[in-house]
Amino acid sequence: MVQKLTPDLRPNEASWLSVSGVSLQEKGSFALQEVSFTQARFQKLAIAGETGAGKSTLLQIIAGLIQRSAGEVRFEGRRVKGPAEQLMPGHDGIAYLSQHFELPKFLRVEQVLRYANKFLSAEQAAALYEVCHINHLAARQTNQLSGGERQRIALARLLLASPKLLLLDEPFSNLDRGHKQILKSVIQDIGDKLGITCLLISHDPTDTLSWADEILVLKAGQLVQQGPPQQIYRQPADEYTASLFGDYNLITGAPAKALAKLAGSKAKGTQLLVRPESFRLTPPESPDGQPGTIKAVRFYGSYSELDVELPGTRVTVKTSEPGFTLGQPVRVSVPADSIWFL
Repeated sequence: MVQKLTPDLRPNEASWLSVSGVSLQEKGSFALQEVSFTQARFQKLAIAGETGAGKSTLLQIIAGLIQRSAGEVRFEGRRVKGPAEQLMPGHDGIAYLSQHFELPKFLRVEQVLRYANKFLSAEQAAALYEVCHINHLAARQTNQLSGGERQRIALARLLLASPKLLLLDEPFSNLDRGHKQILKSVIQDIGDKLGITCLLISHDPTDTLSWADEILVLKAGQLVQQGPPQQIYRQPADEYTASLFGDYNLITGAPAKALAKLAGSKAKGTQLLVRPESFRLTPPESPDGQPGTIKAVRFYGSYSELDVELPGTRVTVKTSEPGFTLGQPVRVSVPADSIWFL
């Protein structure tokens, strides 16, 4: 059962994209099982999950490219048909950028885009190319482009059809840091400047947490949690969800109860989940916190990662404060708003 952490959207908003009880059964097992959610226009929605969770399959069903076994997808009040129901797969107003996109070989970028442009004026197309950061590539051949440049050309080619909903399947994979930052800016501008709503998949938590208004978490084809990024990160439904979005400490038994008690919180489960950056470190003479000893120090530039031995357990702590050393005694506590029991 999905744990939904935000109020339901108003009916007029929810009707824009509605996924209801969608399932896909293949060779006797479910790739997707009764997935339901809605997306409002201009809402930034992201889907997270491990490899094989069904993320790409779900996007292709929404795009009308894979035939679902059960359930329904409606976009702007119209039912999205699968490929078994119509001659040409796809749905008007929805564009899907695959991980495995292709461009015509040995053509100039200008030719690729000119052949694809059926509707936009030269002025409108130029504005779109500026958003996609590709104006400087017009004279280049497609075989002379980097992976990030090719991806932005493929994206621009899709946008020439003026879709209302853009589905992005792992758009940041295999990109170096520079091209990834450019693409993040492009996706932001697609929404802000072109008024196109985006739904994306990414395996990197920093991509989804910093961008999305709401995140859906898929596990083995089922929707297990839905909510804003802050809640998904700090209040995950289970250890699987916690692991998708970064490092964490899972503390059990007496140490968990002791930390919760110090924070003024009552234990509400058997496992206390604390993100490494949520711990507070104070001097050993401080009256607050559990006594601990630093057992390892790892420097990562903007922060250090410490292993701290506490009574009955060991935790990992991330801190931006300098000067911690191996064997140093400290006190460790957790703020009440960072206490979360599974």
